[in-house]
Amino acid sequence: MSTGNEQDDRTAAPGEHHADRAERPYDIVLFGATGFVGVLIAEYLATHGPKGLRWALAGRSTAKLERLRERLAGIDADLAELPLLRADADDPASLREIVRHARVVATTVGPYIMYGQELVAACADAGTDYVDLTGEPEFIDLTYVRHDARARETGARLVHACGFDSVPHDLGALFTVQQLPEGVPLRVDGFVRTNATFSGGTLASALTAFSRGRQMAAAARDRRRHEPRLTGRRVHAPLSAPRYAKELDAWALPLPTVDPQIVQRSARALERYGPDFRYRHYAAVKHLPVAVGGVAALGAVAGAAQLPAARRWLSDRVKPGEGPSEERRAKSWFSVRFVGDGGGRRVYTEVSGGDPGYGDTAKMFAESALCLAFDELPATSGQVTTAVAMGDALRERLQGAGIRFRVARAG
Repeated sequence: MSTGNEQDDRTAAPGEHHADRAERPYDIVLFGATGFVGVLIAEYLATHGPKGLRWALAGRSTAKLERLRERLAGIDADLAELPLLRADADDPASLREIVRHARVVATTVGPYIMYGQELVAACADAGTDYVDLTGEPEFIDLTYVRHDARARETGARLVHACGFDSVPHDLGALFTVQQLPEGVPLRVDGFVRTNATFSGGTLASALTAFSRGRQMAAAARDRRRHEPRLTGRRVHAPLSAPRYAKELDAWALPLPTVDPQIVQRSARALERYGPDFRYRHYAAVKHLPVAVGGVAALGAVAGAAQLPAARRWLSDRVKPGEGPSEERRAKSWFSVRFVGDGGGRRVYTEVSGGDPGYGDTAKMFAESALCLAFDELPATSGQVTTAVAMGDALRERLQGAGIRFRVARAG
């Protein structure tokens, strides 16, 4: 794929690390395997991983890893001998040890701004592919500034936001663009709906992000100073005002999540998004009182996150490692609808599935790691998005796993 930006070439430089990686003992190392979502990902790999997959579980507690391995052996008896690796986010040497034995390291250990930098650094140095579940813009921007250049030297692909943040939005926007004419200005709006609940780990990450507004803005400014300028094309993802979206018959509330930033970076890297691309990201709410209440609740949580005592109180409501029950997850669903316009054509598309925060996030995350490990992909390196690094190959994997991509209407 062409990047559309010669100054920001994502082609990996040739190097011996590719041959070296093929000889490493593990295709995938799952770090943070014993957390709430880590267990779901491990179970997904145990059930759906390809025959001959060489993988290992990594974490701080050997006892917890052993209990998880026993659980996985109930799915597949061969996993009774699944390798266990002890590693701690606060012990860089232990991280370097697991990274040099892996082709892909997949980490669920957050909040990433607190626990993630040393692992990214180790992957960038070792030429090891990296995937995470972060929805933290500050962490992603710091990673770019500190580790993108080194990862491009070694050929490592650093792929953030490989769960519900931001796979359906990133790949859904790309899928929508692919239904529109080439070489013309394009406009895409995404509208998110879900009935899902969240885990303690997700709450902890959200509260951390809300409490770090000043640091987040500083990291974004630093990134802009380091990023090559986009020449000859325009890409923007403005935060729009709430509005009534007649195309969906719903109220559209701007979502201040990492997703539009990820879509914007994919559009910067790929010429297929056209010479002038705009993306807007919303929550879709049918009833106005619910919309107003949602805005008020988001504002209240963001405000409370600024106060340490209030932040601790909120964190105690659902502790990290806890999450919705299997029954609750089974009833959860998500839908992201896209409206795309360009070249005199309008298209309506949808990405939809089951429980977004956990069941389908486990699918997205595990399939992202498998995709990097096994699929024929464009030659990329450095910090890249799911659309740039994996694109159609990952979409096809997710469709095979039950996540739906469809064109609802076009004209």
